[in-house]
Formats: sequence, structure tokens, C-alpha cells
Amino acid sequence: MLKQRIITALILAPLALFSILFLPIFWFEIAISGVVAIGAYEWANMSGICERPKKILFMAAAFAICISLSLIVDTSVIWYQGQLHDLYHGILGIAVVWWIVSLFMVLAYPKYTKFWRESRSVRTVFGLLTLIPTWVAVIALRTSLHDVDPFYGASLIFYVLGIVWAADIGAFFVGVKFGRHKLRPNVSPGKSLEGLLGGIAASLAIIAFAALHYQVEPSRIWLHLIIGGITVAVSALGDLNESMLKRCAGIKDSGKILPGHGGVLDRIDSLTAAFPVFAFCYVTWMA
Repeated sequence: MLKQRIITALILAPLALFSILFLPIFWFEIAISGVVAIGAYEWANMSGICERPKKILFMAAAFAICISLSLIVDTSVIWYQGQLHDLYHGILGIAVVWWIVSLFMVLAYPKYTKFWRESRSVRTVFGLLTLIPTWVAVIALRTSLHDVDPFYGASLIFYVLGIVWAADIGAFFVGVKFGRHKLRPNVSPGKSLEGLLGGIAASLAIIAFAALHYQVEPSRIWLHLIIGGITVAVSALGDLNESMLKRCAGIKDSGKILPGHGGVLDRIDSLTAAFPVFAFCYVTWMA
């Protein structure tokens, strides 16, 4: 299993790096749409949809929505005079509301689940609320200040990846060593409150480095710390949300497409929450 995980990572990491840094915006949109489509196929499975044609239909629908957004909002007008297009900003706002709702769902689980647990349609809507804003967030960040610095948007994406991965690593080691209080044992027994706090603390190093790199005014560093902390905290919610849905579906992994890692959603679950929330905060208060 470890060998498979390493081989898969060695193949995917250079591809992801190249895509984020060097793909033209249009092809980058296509690539992220493909990732979202695969995630949608897996989400259909978590929603209790067993028939392959229906899974493919949901997958195609998610891909089509992303491409439609790309066609509606041309690359040249995603950002105009420092402001994100209203459609994209609105979708990110909806995502923030969805993750607030998701928080209450996770906290209440297994209570009050009947309205969505027994409805495949409701759970597929949850999938769209999770995946489509992720696409919007990544594209919004990638195109930020693209005319001024073509790598600035890529650095924002790496920033989110960095603080989330740092939080994952910190949460793992702190949780193993000091974890005593389970975060949500009914949803994910392995996660602890101490691990979450350790993850947030670990991410502060990346946030501090980024503040120095972007030469943030001292008076605004607190804003970066707050937004970074929120992003890391909500990334844990993304993980818990997928764990909750997998538990309801009676499955361990979202898929098998990544040898040694499971499915695409198993690798990006925390990012599906982190990217939209960070992007919303970025375009609202930091851009």
C-alpha cells in the first residue's frame, strides 16, 4: 500500500505542479473541470446511486456546469478592476452558507439526518454545492492579477495547499501524541480536538511566511491570521463532511481511481471546503 501511495504521488505531483504553473487559463479550466467531474462520479456513489449510467450522467452534468461557467464568464472578465465577477462571487457566497449548514449537520449527526439520508437527490445537490464552488474558487484564485503577474494566482493556490497540508501534518502528529478529546467520534473516530488545534498552529508558520513574502502591512497581518485560521478549520469540516456521507453510504473510500489513496474525493475532501471559503474571504477583504 505504501509503495502504491508513493508511486501515485510521484506521478500526480509533477502533473499538478505543471498544470497550476504553466497551463493556459482555458486548459487549466478544462483540467479542473475534469477533476470535478471525477469527484462528481464518486459523489454519486456516496449518494447511494448504484447505476453506472446515472453516475456518468451526474459526472457529465458537473463537467457541463463548469464548462458553462467558463463560457459565460470569459477569462478576460473574471476579474475587472480588481473585482471578481458577480456570478463567481455569488457562487462563493453560496458555498460559505453551505459549509455553515454542513457544520450543523456534522455537529448534529446522526440526529436530523432523515431529510437527506433517505434522499439520493438531496445528497447529489450537496455534491454540486461542494464541487462547483471548488472549481470557481480555484479558477478565481488562479486568474487573480494574471495580467500583472502570471504566477501570482498560482502562488495563491499553493498558499491554500500549503496551509491545509501543514495543518494535516500537524494534526496527525499532535493527534497521535496528545489526542484525548474526539472531535466527532460518530463521524470520524480518528480525529481529535487536540489534533485540530495542532494543525491550526502548524499552519501559522506558512501564514507568517506568506505575509512576509507578500510584504503585508503589519496592520493587516491579523486579517491574514484570521482568514488562514478559518481556512484551516473549515478544511477539517470538509474532511468530516465526506466521512459523514461515506458512513451513511457504508463505504470506506470514495473510489479506487488513485492506487493506494482511494478516490479523488479522499484526497481533496478538505480542499473542497478550504478553497471556496478562502477565495470568498480573499475577494471580499484581501484582493
